[in-house]
Formats: sequence, structure tokens, C-alpha cells
Amino acid sequence: MEYYGESTQGPAVVKKLKPVEATPETFEEFGQVIEGSPDGHEFGPRDAQLDLSRGTPRFYVMSLADRALKFSTITHHASVTQCLGSIGGQVWYLGVAKSSIVDSNKSRDGKGANVLQSPCGHLYVPPAVKDVRVFRIAGPKFLKLNRGTWHAGPLFVAEKMDFYNLELSNTNVSISFPYCTDVQSCHWCIL
Repeated sequence: MEYYGESTQGPAVVKKLKPVEATPETFEEFGQVIEGSPDGHEFGPRDAQLDLSRGTPRFYVMSLADRALKFSTITHHASVTQCLGSIGGQVWYLGVAKSSIVDSNKSRDGKGANVLQSPCGHLYVPPAVKDVRVFRIAGPKFLKLNRGTWHAGPLFVAEKMDFYNLELSNTNVSISFPYCTDVQSCHWCIL
């Protein structure tokens, strides 16, 4: 996967990333991979551990087209977990980096110069280029992103794909924002 961005400090750099298959083990620092379980199975740690407490949940089908295997921005949702899965289990990809939200009770000065404030008001540290990973998701499973997980995508080879998406009703209006850092001078693509 390639990451494409504008550079204010010179020409953009292309970073090629080899995708890793999303499994509960490989994805655990970013969220959860949720796979099928028998009907009647009781709630437990293999189920999506959701935080939708800060607003009205929205569950909908998201139709996407022309999502090449490259990205130039990365975003996060500071107030909510999010679930994404392809309808039909087709292969798709997601670029991610760990959450970097800074506790607002901690001094901004104590965290260094990299601490920024979002338009929504929360504090965060931009993800480093070296910390961006790409995952391949295939089959009947979905991803639950931890609150604050940076993500780019869904990305896919097909001309069009449909995804189910569980987030807050105002996620894309008030609590999601794109961000480029020194990542601004990079472009990513799937190998």
C-alpha cells in the first residue's frame, strides 16, 4: 500500500507497506478481529467491546467506489469505537496506527512539542510514519477499531464495495478529522 500526501518540506516520499493478515493476534493493539460464533453463545471477550456511549449509534451500509490501494491521509475517532466489515466477505485493506490520544488531565507541556489539539478539542500525538501498518481483511469477519485508532480506508481492488459500519451518528461531522504529519511527505501503497 502506498501513502500519498502533500509535502511542505520537499518532494513527497513513497512508502510501500506489505499487508499483514488481520487476525485476533496481529490486530490486537489496534482493536479486535471479530469472527463468527455459534448462535446462543454468551457475550465474552471475543465479542466486539464497544464504546458508543458518547452519542447516538449509527449502523448503516456504506457504499464505496474507486478506493485504490493507496492513501494520503489518516484519521481517528477520539470519542468512539468503530466497526467495519465488507458485505459478502470480499478482501479489503485498512491502514492503521495505534491510538495516540493524550489524557486532557495531563499537562500539555509535559508531553512535548508533538502534542496537538484537534478541532474537536482533544489532545493527541500525530502517528509516526514508522508506526503505520496495513492489514488485509478477508472472509466473514469484521474489525472493531479501538477508540482513537488511526485509520485509512477501507481500500480495495474491486471497482465498488459495500461495508457495514457501526459508529456514532455524528462521527464524520464532529469527531473525525483527517491528519497528515511528517506523514505529509509520504505516500503509501500496498505491495
